[in-house]
Amino acid sequence: MPITKAFLIHGRDATPNDHWFPWLKKELEDLKINVFAPQFPIGEKHSLSSWMSEFQKWGNAIDEDAIMVGHSIAGAFILNFLERSENTLAAAFLVAPFIGKLNLPRYDPLNKSFAEREFNWNKIRGHCKEFFIYSSDNDPYVPLEKGEYLSAKLNAKFKIIRDAGHFNTKSGYTKFDLLLADIKKLVAHQ
Repeated sequence: MPITKAFLIHGRDATPNDHWFPWLKKELEDLKINVFAPQFPIGEKHSLSSWMSEFQKWGNAIDEDAIMVGHSIAGAFILNFLERSENTLAAAFLVAPFIGKLNLPRYDPLNKSFAEREFNWNKIRGHCKEFFIYSSDNDPYVPLEKGEYLSAKLNAKFKIIRDAGHFNTKSGYTKFDLLLADIKKLVAHQ
């Protein structure tokens, strides 16, 4: 099936208008892909249950002609979604993903509901045909080992990007050419 839908999932305390998301949305729309970039609850309302509740509007649209792209905590959100889903996704692109604690007292309590539990890896892999993981060798929040661990659990295509920081605007990421190239390759092979 051709890829016709993309879901862009922002990170904690972010919006669909931050970092490289607006650029990617336009690029994907130029490829005739319908792009959905929901705004998830942030601040005190940031929790897995509030995000799942918000995403119910789109959950039934996840199928074999859809991809999901997530940044930071959105990687854990996508894993939680796939574990609970009945549908199969074409691919998930996880940028600076992690599960477990980051050992950052400011963030760990906010991330706990998303990332601190045992995941059913067989079920997650069964609901997504391909995984792509992008980690930076100098991310100030997410250690490289987090991406390596998830890559092994998901049988993902794993890419280490030098000096990419947290793949955010502060790190100079208002575009993400490698991510777009990988999506284009996937689209071309569908």
